Amino acid sequence: MTKRIILFSLAAALLLGGCEQPSVLERVQASGELLVATRWSPASYFQGPQGPAGLEYDLITRFADELGVAARFVHPQPLRQLLAELRRGRVHMAAAGLTVTPEREQTLRFSRAYQTVTQQLVYRRGNYRPKELSDLGDGMLEVVADSSHAENIARQLGTGRPRAQWRAAPEYTSEELLARVNDGVLAYTVMDSNELALNHRYYAHVEPALDISAPEDLAWAFPDWPDDSLVEAADAFLQRMADDGTLQRLLEHYYGYVGRLQFVDKREFQRHLVERLPVYQPHFEEASALVDLDWRLLAAVGYQESHWDPQAVSPTGVRGIMMLTTDTATRIGIGDRADPRASILGGARYLRQIEAKIPDRIPEPDRLWLALAGYNIGFGHLEDARVLTQRQGGDPDRWAEVKKRLPLLSKKCYYSTLKHGYARGREPVSYVENVRNYFDLLVWHTNNARRQAQIGARGQASGG
Repeated sequence: MTKRIILFSLAAALLLGGCEQPSVLERVQASGELLVATRWSPASYFQGPQGPAGLEYDLITRFADELGVAARFVHPQPLRQLLAELRRGRVHMAAAGLTVTPEREQTLRFSRAYQTVTQQLVYRRGNYRPKELSDLGDGMLEVVADSSHAENIARQLGTGRPRAQWRAAPEYTSEELLARVNDGVLAYTVMDSNELALNHRYYAHVEPALDISAPEDLAWAFPDWPDDSLVEAADAFLQRMADDGTLQRLLEHYYGYVGRLQFVDKREFQRHLVERLPVYQPHFEEASALVDLDWRLLAAVGYQESHWDPQAVSPTGVRGIMMLTTDTATRIGIGDRADPRASILGGARYLRQIEAKIPDRIPEPDRLWLALAGYNIGFGHLEDARVLTQRQGGDPDRWAEVKKRLPLLSKKCYYSTLKHGYARGREPVSYVENVRNYFDLLVWHTNNARRQAQIGARGQASGG
């Protein structure tokens, strides 16, 4: 039903003296806008290199499209304010990674679940690691006020116990508390397992100590409206997303590659950010302008290849920051593979050449992940993996499907039936997912640096 028809129907009902009020869903559709409260979080909603992103953002924009309206996101802070705006009906719904709890169900309505998580007690690596929640030693535990974590801790520990010191902190977000643990300012916090998995890459010193809850559902929340029409529409939508595989693909997109980097990897990366990247960043930016790819993506490729070491050489003879073979360097006109600028510009051109061979019908970001796999293993082997994917009933245009088949290229019963033969197929899977992690880290690092510079500039302008 279009917006014009809905408005006509409502007007006709009023003219005919009908007493029946339009449903919540009809009012949303008549307004043309779905007002959604969310949180700034890598698990919900964030500004990515190409604009807004996040699991909640992707799901809600699809839901709004299905309703025939535009989604408008608001970000009430802190969590207490978000929940208050929701209960008062000032927004139509909240998509903010909210856990379904008995306390919240007394005043809110929830959709069907779209993700399951556990609550995890988080500590700083190397410090005392509790074996149970009641054994925190002398450390202080802080959680976000009005969160499901605060409800859980209150149920398990109560208040006022000297051996279980904790507080609900209204002044911090969950990521800010995680940063305090990472910096050694705070002993413990609690974070949902999905958020910790995404944030773990950015805070090298934090680790989960133990799970402190059974698996819990995340769902969309709604005010306690007089009818269930909008909740029912959300349930039907989420069920379709689960049935047709879209939900699983989105979960794979945001979570499928995280968790690969170990503590040593993250610590070494942080060191090279300071010691090496500033020297080569101008070359990555020049290459970015040349091939129209985010310089941070190119830098992530360079880091995965060589850790930004221009003298790097592999046992197979590839060389330089972008680890080019002799044949590849010759084809793209690179004379000295150890020259940092030449290697970076050449590697960027080569990645674009690989990407140009991929069928135009394949959309981003799958197109990019497939191109990166081809950069690592060679385009011929990538095509073999796509052929094998199609043979097995998978979608050869989706990275999540192709990456399942790439490791099979090392098995004779498979590679003997393919054009390009044997390949170490596990390597491009690790390669692509490490590049994605390093790219996320670089985006996070540069965004933080930009925010700090803006804060400094405001301080100088105000005479601080």
